[in-house]
Amino acid sequence: MLGLMLNKKQLKHIEKRLMDERSKALRALGLFDEMAKKGREAGDSDLATYTDHMADQGTEAMEREKAALFATKEGRYLYRIEGALRRLYNDPKSFGTCHTCGSEVGFERLDALPHARYCIDCKRKEEEEAA
Repeated sequence: MLGLMLNKKQLKHIEKRLMDERSKALRALGLFDEMAKKGREAGDSDLATYTDHMADQGTEAMEREKAALFATKEGRYLYRIEGALRRLYNDPKSFGTCHTCGSEVGFERLDALPHARYCIDCKRKEEEEAA
């Protein structure tokens, strides 16, 4: 069953939502990059000749790892957003149809999660199977 096509106004709204989310993700990745750069520069300072306590070194390592994890998560999110923008630009007539069953994803769902590829029923089934 083929879903109903989104109208031009809805497509424009989803495009704006995707672009806004893309900007937020890029800003967040930029912040992670700045934090990593500052961390490297701090290690190069004159104070680096003093050894830190092992607990301090552990805390710093944990913070770097946490920042890397968040950056990876943000990168995956950015990848999904850009994939949705490609789908929207390449085939606007089928944007908003579920990749599994072909039914309509729904404007409300796309407004809340603009990169959604599945209708709520198919997404629930996928999550239940994974659990």
